[in-house]
Formats: sequence, structure tokens, C-alpha cells
Amino acid sequence: MSAGPDGPEDRLRRFATIWSRAVFPVTSTSSTRPEFEEQLLPLARRLSEALRARAFDADEGRAVGAALIASHCTDPEALSRSLDCVDAYLVLYCGDGGDQEDLRARSGRLQHAMAAGFAQALRERTLAEQEAISAAALKAQGVVAQALHDTEARFRAVFEGAAIGIGIADLTGNILQVNGALLRMFGVSGQAIRSRNVKEWTHPEDAPQTWKLYDELVRGEREHYHVEKAFYRPDGTVLWTNLTVSLLRDADGEPQYQLALMEDTTERRLLNLRLRYEATHDALTGLPNRTFFFERLEKALGAGEGQRFGLCYLDLDGFKTVNDSLGHAAGDRLLVEVADRLQSCATAPGEMVARLGGDEFVALTTGPDTEREVDELAARIMNVLVAPISVDGRELTVRGSIGIVEGPAGERSPAEVLRSADITMYRAKSAGGNRFELADEEADARAITRHGLTTALPTALDRGEFFIEYQPLVHLGDSSVRGAEALVRWLHPQHGVLGPDRFIPLAEHTGLIVPLGRWVLEQSVRQARAWRERHDDAGPFRINVNLSPCQLTHPGLVQDTVDILERAGMAPDALCLEVTESALIGADDALLKPLRRLADMGVDIALDDFGTGYSNLANLRRLPVSILKLDRSFTQSMQRFPADPVDLKIVEGIVSLAHSLNLAVTVEGVETGAQAEQLRILGCDTAQGWYYARPGPPERLHELALVDATG
Repeated sequence: MSAGPDGPEDRLRRFATIWSRAVFPVTSTSSTRPEFEEQLLPLARRLSEALRARAFDADEGRAVGAALIASHCTDPEALSRSLDCVDAYLVLYCGDGGDQEDLRARSGRLQHAMAAGFAQALRERTLAEQEAISAAALKAQGVVAQALHDTEARFRAVFEGAAIGIGIADLTGNILQVNGALLRMFGVSGQAIRSRNVKEWTHPEDAPQTWKLYDELVRGEREHYHVEKAFYRPDGTVLWTNLTVSLLRDADGEPQYQLALMEDTTERRLLNLRLRYEATHDALTGLPNRTFFFERLEKALGAGEGQRFGLCYLDLDGFKTVNDSLGHAAGDRLLVEVADRLQSCATAPGEMVARLGGDEFVALTTGPDTEREVDELAARIMNVLVAPISVDGRELTVRGSIGIVEGPAGERSPAEVLRSADITMYRAKSAGGNRFELADEEADARAITRHGLTTALPTALDRGEFFIEYQPLVHLGDSSVRGAEALVRWLHPQHGVLGPDRFIPLAEHTGLIVPLGRWVLEQSVRQARAWRERHDDAGPFRINVNLSPCQLTHPGLVQDTVDILERAGMAPDALCLEVTESALIGADDALLKPLRRLADMGVDIALDDFGTGYSNLANLRRLPVSILKLDRSFTQSMQRFPADPVDLKIVEGIVSLAHSLNLAVTVEGVETGAQAEQLRILGCDTAQGWYYARPGPPERLHELALVDATG
């Protein structure tokens, strides 16, 4: 089925047409412009497919660059115009329907690959031409004695018609002959060059072996050598060449002349330098990028004994808000200004600033005294961020969090240093931001452990590493066991038994809390059924299960609870779900709706840690709770005698208010008999704590319930 009048094939053809019109004037070809367009069409198609491919393949770009050489596009201007066309029109005509930012990035990478392929193919073509010319010259010199006239004519044709520079000198270095291409490369007359000696053409960037190879050649110890060499032109500019020098021998095999073949690589070198700069510098700010920074950091860490390094890892506070409210263009302008300010902070020898990406920057200082210098560098950075930045007529206040790592060279890898700096920066951000913190090995270890636990969490549930302990709930009136609270634990293969405070926040952050909470609820309800079947004469028995705030917002909460109760054959009144007071402060009707549905079914809802969230007591009436769990901070003083009268009054007031609202009161953290008796007198209903039993396996609760049932 053919494409429509404005289909992909038509857009591809337009791109090829634009490309051919741009490049054809600088192409040495006998083809007409339409014929040349037909040669470029398959190359355009390869670029289009590479742009939209699932996985980026730089080989496609290199192949297209090489194909330009095969199509006689050997002039560097042909490459420049081709890159301009790809940059301006490839995404426009061939990137329909894709992520434009990603396509632009791909287009840039394709341009780099094209330039590399073009340069490689041009080099191979030139080397082949050099070898052919060298062979022709050698052959011509070898047959001089046999047919001087024919050989001279043949050699002169090659010599004068070659596109590369050719020069012949004697073994003392006096230049005897040069061709027109070499004169054009140097921009001088033949007489000016023939008055020079080869040994005068030194350059500060000559490779150490250059002149050693030359001496070996003129002594007859080698037949040829190949180097990259720079020459000064008369006007002071630099000519870069690929230089091949060969030894010409006479009929008796004695060294007689030296033949130099020069390819002008100045434009290619400038292109490579430009590509190298683009590969190692951030396109937005012009600062060194992550690649360049890692090269410098690796060099600094590999410095000799006595050398140290200091690194500041900066992340802007609240930068996302700027992007979200003012747009990414404003965010980019802000980053450019921040980069300029940071650059002004690192001007001393051994200092550099780089952008790692987004709003993350790093500053590096090296030398023997970085302990002091890195603190001063961080202070300068914080200082330059104080002044507001004007963006689109708005004065924006910029703040940042900095993590500092300092130490001797040779002890850590770049990845370890950057990880430590990153961890330290987030510690500064967690402490409120707009500050810097020094790296701490213990804090790093804790953060690394947290990361390890986070990555291990998803498979821990499948591997059966979680288990549940139960702490009994005791009626303060008759000391009978009325239920138990289910407390999940993680038996980690390396870290042993971990309490919920170590992994529940991580589970909430990763979203695992929903399946984990469902598993805890299912296991706890099954255990409650086992207890009831075993102690059916022990009175009502209820299992308490903690509910994370994240579970409250999960749409399957109510249905999951109903399904679990039905599968276990348990009535809703056998279950109590505990929700922390802080999770319900200011809760709207949407958040309370699932709790109300569960409460209407007969499930008890307990307000856990009551008294720590500063909730308005008057709001208790709108919450679907039937139990208040009083935080242990209210009753700690009752472990001593006499108890604090103020605490007694507070607890008495809370109990009185709760009972007036038909709410039962449970107290946590009961540790002494005197404390239990005082709470009974104050009217509390149930209690839990080490005085009765520590959390333990289900069998321990069987024993407690059995003792309670038998008196």
C-alpha cells in the first residue's frame, strides 16, 4: 500500500532533495543533480530508520558518513553541509510521532557518527592514494636508468596531478622538488620552500619519536615511517598533516633521496576537536560534563603520594518547582546563570566545575591541602547562590545542598567517591537544605544498607523471609487475653531479624507495602481463626493489624479485606485495623470512605499512637474509629511512684472523653504492675506491653490464652 501525498516516503524524498541541493555544488562527480539525489535517497532512508529505531546504532551513522566518500563527497565542506542538513531537517521530515527531545538527541549522535565515518573513510582513501603514489614514484626511480624519458613523463604526471602534497629531498634534508598541492598547503612559492631544509621544520607538538624515525631513515636503517605532524605556515598558522616519508634507493640499492607524502588533516583535526569538545562538555551550560569530570576525578585519585582531593556535590533545592511553574526554558536559563556563578568559584589551579545532569553540579579541587580548600570552595559556592537570579522578569532565590568528600588520593575509586558525595548531599537536603555536610563513613554505610534493603524487598516476600510475631492485648478489668497485635518482622539473610521501623518506610516508598500488608492481614486472620478453634471457650478474640497510610489510598483495600475474612471463615468483628493518628489528621471524606465501609461491616478501627499527632479532639466524632490506642508517652511516668499528677489528669480526661464518644481505650507500653493497676483505676479498657508479654510466636499466645482460660 503506497503512502499518501504527504506520507513518510514523500517526506523522506523532500529530505533527500534538500540534502542533494546543499551538497551537490561541492561534490566532484560526473552525475547530474537528480542522479546525485538518487544516490543520497538510500542514505537518507538509513538515517531515518536509525533515528526511529528501538535501539540506537551508531554504526548506521558511520556507514552513511563513509558512503559520502564513496559518492565523491570528499571536500570537508560536503561533510559540513551534510551535518547542517541532518541537524536542521532529519527530525522535521523523518521524526513524525516521536519524542522530539529524544529524537533531537539521537540526531546529534547520528551527526557525530557520520563525521567519524566520513573521517575514517577519507583517511583510508588518502592512505590508499599515498601508497599508490609512493609505489609509482619508487617504480619511476627504479627504471630511470632503463627508460629515463618515459619514466620522467609518467612520474611528472603523477607528481603534479596528485591531490596530496609531495616533496623530494636529499639525505641531508635539502628540498629538491615539491608539487603544486604541497605549495598550496603551505601557501608559499616553490622557491621559498626549496630554500628550506627538512630539519628546520620542527614544531613544539612533534611526537618524541618523529626525528628519531627520520634519522633512522636517512641512515638507511628503515624504508619508511608514518607520523602525524604539525608545520608552521609563513603566516603563523598551523598545518596538520598525515606524513609518510619513504627512502628512495639508487640502482645499486644505496640510499639516495627521501620522498615525503603529506595529507592536509587540519580541517579533520578541527572537526575532531569540536566533536571531542561536544562529547566532553554540557551543551546547555558549556561546563565539562559527566564524562570529562570522571576523567579528571580518575586522574586526581591516581595522583602520587601526598596528594589529596576534595569534591563538592551540589543539588539545587526546589529546582523542580521552577520547571513546573515557569517552564523548562526558564529552568534552563536559571541553570546557565548558576553554572556561570559556579565557574567563578573554581578558578585556582587544580579546581574545576562540571554539570553531571539536571540540576546536579560538582566542584573538584586537588593538591596537598584540600582539607581546608574544599571547605572554602563549598563556602564560596553557597555565597554565590545567595543573590537572586532574574528569569523572565522574576527574581528567583536559589539555594543548594552540598555533599563534601575529601581524602587522600589512591584509596577510593571515582564511583565510590561520587556515591559517598551523593549520599552526603541527600543527607544535607534531608536536614532542610541550603547547607553543606561532610561525608561520614557510618552515615554512608547506613545509606548503602538502606539501598540494599530496598533492592532486596521485592523478592523477600516471594522467598518467604517475612514472619509475624504477636503481642497479646489484655483486658485491664479481669486480666484476660482479648486479642493480639500482629507485628511483621523480616528475617534478612545478612542482617538477621529486622523490625518494621527498618523496612516499612522502604516498603511504602517502593509500593511493596500493599502486597506486604495484604500478606500480613491474610496470615494474621488465619492465625486468629486457629486461636478461636483452639480456645473456643476463651471469649471474644480479636486480631489487630496495622494499616499503612499508603494502603488507605489503595482502591482494593475493602475488597481484599472482605475476601480474606470470607476465605478464613471469620466474622468482621474478629478484626481490628490500626491507623496512626498522623495519617488521619485533616483526612477528607475520600480517604475516610474505605474506613467507614469497613466499620459499617463490623471491622473495628483503632486510632493508633493517639496524642502524638496534635489532632483536634472534637474531630474524633467524624472519624470511623471505635478504639483509641493511647501513646506510651502519656503513661511512662506511671512506672514511677508517685505518678506525675498532670499526666494522670491528662489520661483521665482522654479516657473520659473517649468513653463519652463510645470509644474503648487501649494503652501501649505497660511495663509494671503498678502502671497496669493505675491505668485500670483511670478506666482504661485494654493494655499491651512487656509486663504481660513481649511480641513472640503464635505458640506463646496459645500458652497465655490457655493460662487465662484455666485461671
